[in-house]
Amino acid sequence: MTSTLQAPVGRDPRPAWRRGVGPATVAAAAAAAVALVGTVDPNQAGHYPTCPFLAVTGLYCPGCGSLRMVHALAHGDPATMVARNPLGVVALVVLAATWLRWTRRAVTGGVRTRVAPAWLIWTALGVVVAFWVLRNVPATAWLAP
Repeated sequence: MTSTLQAPVGRDPRPAWRRGVGPATVAAAAAAAVALVGTVDPNQAGHYPTCPFLAVTGLYCPGCGSLRMVHALAHGDPATMVARNPLGVVALVVLAATWLRWTRRAVTGGVRTRVAPAWLIWTALGVVVAFWVLRNVPATAWLAP
């Protein structure tokens, strides 16, 4: 007996309020996280734990500076956001666009018909690894948080 997976066709039959629960929950959680980091300053020692990778190796990871970037976001300071973690700013834009597509699909009742192609996932991984290396090279020290 073989089973085949078929691509979803048509519309999501759930009521509109039920389809919107996921995007609304993610938006509420993101807003709460930004509010918390905006209130509790990560620039002051003792509020958040140190990056484990930085503590062990002395090198910056791709996420180093992200809390300070989100703090700058909460205070409407785009220049500081880019200075703290430029790749994080790009990731925020991509996440926001993805969330908007998800919300539109939920509101209209559409179903997800495609996934990210493998080349895109591998490219994203390559960009993260390149950023990780470059922010620890003295010649590109401007990428460090």
